Amino acid sequence: MAMIAKQPVSARMRSIRRVLWVVLFLNLAVAAAKYVCGTLIGSASMQADGIHSVFDSLGNVVGIVGIAVASRPADEGHPYGHAKFETYASLAIGALLLLAAFKVGSSAVTKLLTGSYAVDVTPVSFAVMVGTLAVNLGVTLYERRAGKRLGSEILVADASHTLSDALVSIGVIVGLVLVKLGFPMADPIMALVVTVAILATGYDVLKHALVTLSDHSRIPEDDVRTCVMSIAGVRDTHHIRTRGTEGEVYADLHVLVDPQMTVVAAHDLSERVETEVKRCFPHVTEVLVHIEPDDGHID
Repeated sequence: MAMIAKQPVSARMRSIRRVLWVVLFLNLAVAAAKYVCGTLIGSASMQADGIHSVFDSLGNVVGIVGIAVASRPADEGHPYGHAKFETYASLAIGALLLLAAFKVGSSAVTKLLTGSYAVDVTPVSFAVMVGTLAVNLGVTLYERRAGKRLGSEILVADASHTLSDALVSIGVIVGLVLVKLGFPMADPIMALVVTVAILATGYDVLKHALVTLSDHSRIPEDDVRTCVMSIAGVRDTHHIRTRGTEGEVYADLHVLVDPQMTVVAAHDLSERVETEVKRCFPHVTEVLVHIEPDDGHID
């Protein structure tokens, strides 16, 4: 499992928020360019791609709000902190993607049913699509790297969203080429391809968010066991559990020790176990260690 550099929560959240603001402005510029050009030439697929980019921008806004809430410290009502609000923001992005798919798909179907295929393909339209595609690919790379480095679900989800936008742009470019070659129906058909791409992205975003909300194991049990068994004084370990977000994991485990070990020594060992687990897995925020005597009885 890739290691994530440990940072103070506030610094991590500030870094995530800064990335989201940069991506927001880039997505807005891309969306405006594609939608305006698509409207001028009458391209359904280019307009659909522009709408997709608008939803990218709305996703960034949702992410910024989610991170603002997630960065709040633990309080009486939320003793584990507010980190899962980042995951809730990811769910909201998934919902926005489903709405975008409906908007794009219904527009494409209407064009096919009415036979409205009028598209004026110009060198400018190709230039706009190629230019915005380059921006999307750059944003995807930048955001995904930042997401992995910061252990941020919202950045990784949004990077996948932006990548789908890039793939959609490629589809639009193909559609424009086919229209130029004399196949006007290709434009709304490629808009339907856009719809499928958006739906696939929405499914992926929702799936990853549900991993956190369902308390799916974050670290393989055998990896934690290997880490803990390297500590002098630990005879065995079991009931290993991990949960939380990618960047903020909570772990708990039972450690078996010599039945004659004093309380003071057992307490010292538990602190060493906690320190070692956090060293092995820097994204672990808290470790709860339950000490048991190795007397053949397993709780």
